[in-house]
Amino acid sequence: MTESGHKTIGVTKVYLPDFNKYSKYLKQIWKTRQIVNDGPFLVKLESKLIKYLGVKNLKVLANGTLGLQMAVKGLDLSGEVITTPFSYVASTTSIVWQNCQPVFVDIDPITLCIDPSKIEAKITKKTQAILAVHVYGNICNVEEIEKIAKKHKLKVIYDSAHAFGINYKGKSILNWGDISVLSFHATKIFHTGEGGAIVCNSPELAHKISYLRNFGHNGQEDFWGLGINAKTSELHAAMGLCVLPDVKFLVNTRKKLTEKFDLELGDKIVSRPVFNPNATRNYIYYPIILNSEKQLLKIRKALNAKKIFPRRYFYPSLTKLPYVKKQFCPIAENISKRVLCLPMYDSLKFSEIKKISKIIKANL
Repeated sequence: MTESGHKTIGVTKVYLPDFNKYSKYLKQIWKTRQIVNDGPFLVKLESKLIKYLGVKNLKVLANGTLGLQMAVKGLDLSGEVITTPFSYVASTTSIVWQNCQPVFVDIDPITLCIDPSKIEAKITKKTQAILAVHVYGNICNVEEIEKIAKKHKLKVIYDSAHAFGINYKGKSILNWGDISVLSFHATKIFHTGEGGAIVCNSPELAHKISYLRNFGHNGQEDFWGLGINAKTSELHAAMGLCVLPDVKFLVNTRKKLTEKFDLELGDKIVSRPVFNPNATRNYIYYPIILNSEKQLLKIRKALNAKKIFPRRYFYPSLTKLPYVKKQFCPIAENISKRVLCLPMYDSLKFSEIKKISKIIKANL
């Protein structure tokens, strides 16, 4: 609530499980006094996530950005990495942070994911990998990306921060590529307060990831190799164990809210990305694409005046970052100026959706 008593509607709102449920885990943690170093709750959460997501190897991390950095490090990348300019900044910073060079490939204007038909033109002798992003939970053209990667002997990383629980043709989307990285940030459908995970099929790579995230340790007095501290705590794992059983409810609720937005806004007023019909959806965000940046700013101003705060996500295009080589991706740069994510969270009300939609329609 604001000082004037009007309810504020943000673009997201954290889902918190039943407090008594979480407190039972806290009592156990207080009893054992084990908070770090692969405690029983973290081990249990990893086991449950492997089963729930249908993957072979998964390690929970302190956050998703560390997962992306570890993916680049774990695959021994040192050259150019082809990626998308239409994403959150972490997908690019993870490349730069590891002293690699991001090479941007423009996006498909329909799906908003990286356009595979434009990848090969950007491949050079220095290209070592493709880092693609499942934007808003809309999966990339993984089959085409795999063909290109095999042809040119490239590694593939998927930023799957938005893709929790999504299946493609009956199997987890996380099983594509060499590594998939998840975010368990508080605003995601499944969260651990702050956190993430790294997924891979190769047992050898999974072993490498396991020591990369824990200082390189092999027991207390030996080391497998170089590592950092990317572990998470029992407190975070306990949150995940409480949230995981509620994910189905959260997805179903968001589905109904999405359908309500679709009904209120219609097909002709605004455009939206087209989702892959062979993949499930988790309804993590509700993005709309306006006709112009001017129209977007007008609508945002009108919504803000009513204490409603959508987000320009993703904006600006990552081609505009000051620490990357200047590159031009006209589609991503154009859409980034016109895309707006509307409020989407489990406690959002139909009446609020009607109010938001009414304001948008009045300011087109």
